[in-house]
Amino acid sequence: MRALCRWVSVVLGCICITLSTVVMAQPSYPEKPIRIIVPFPPGGSTDIFSRMLGEKLTQIWKQPVIIENKAGASGQIAINELLKSPADGYTIFMGHIGTLAVNPSLFKNLSYNPTKDFAPISRIAIVPNIFVINPNQPFKTIQELINYAHQNPGKLTYSSGGSGGAAHIAMEYFKLVTKTDILHIPYKGTAPAVMDLLGGQVSMTMTGAPPLMQHILAKKVIPFGVSSTKRIDVLPQIPTLAESGVPELKGFDATQWYGVVVKAGTSKEIIDKLNQGTRMAFDTLEAKERLRNEGAIVQVDSPEEFRAFIQAETLRWGKLVRSANIVVN
Repeated sequence: MRALCRWVSVVLGCICITLSTVVMAQPSYPEKPIRIIVPFPPGGSTDIFSRMLGEKLTQIWKQPVIIENKAGASGQIAINELLKSPADGYTIFMGHIGTLAVNPSLFKNLSYNPTKDFAPISRIAIVPNIFVINPNQPFKTIQELINYAHQNPGKLTYSSGGSGGAAHIAMEYFKLVTKTDILHIPYKGTAPAVMDLLGGQVSMTMTGAPPLMQHILAKKVIPFGVSSTKRIDVLPQIPTLAESGVPELKGFDATQWYGVVVKAGTSKEIIDKLNQGTRMAFDTLEAKERLRNEGAIVQVDSPEEFRAFIQAETLRWGKLVRSANIVVN
């Protein structure tokens, strides 16, 4: 009996030593710099949120976080960069409503599959769009704009950060419900789209609040309405489009959202750690106040909640794309 006990003790000791060795041999994530791939140029909401996340993760994990802006092809260039990288959590993609939910129904030959190619981490923000016009337009209200568009089909233009982006889809939704013909002018990013609006090259845009805030406050653009069902706290004087009194806009809701994904196949341990890091970056009073001042709202999820949300949004906006017969131009 004593011999058996000694044998068991020896075996258990060997097992403990082996497990300890395995644990010690496993690398702790992260052990090297991390990349955040941004599908648009600097200056837009996607870039702003990526830099916020990068700054916080650098503080938390003591590893550099490098922001790489790879614009073009409605996010496909940036996503292909992610898909070429190992599924090891060292390459992160900052996605949004266009790249993660709209593109599958917008592009016939999309180079990626959001359902199969990505491992969701979390949403980080909800961003209501603001419908703004260049001040040099021959209308002063949203109803006057609609009437003018009916009388002058194809004469008005709107800018977006690219085909399939949030501004493109929001404006096409607006055109569908108001039965207006307004020409889409896509740009390679929100910043140049807003700059040409300021310069009068286009008539209007409907994009996220962050890149518009300073121009609204400086009265360089005229806000006609917020695309969400509720007003923005930091700009309470701007009504929602649903409050405009235009019957066709009752219930109008076209809100942007942003979230983090990595390549499918990334381990659950790394996904969970990235989710934790994302929460530590955005689910704080400091981040909530900063986003509030930009006209955005913090929203963090579990990976499973984010996956379900992406699937629901893909169905919702897919129906809109088909109903509006939206095509990439």
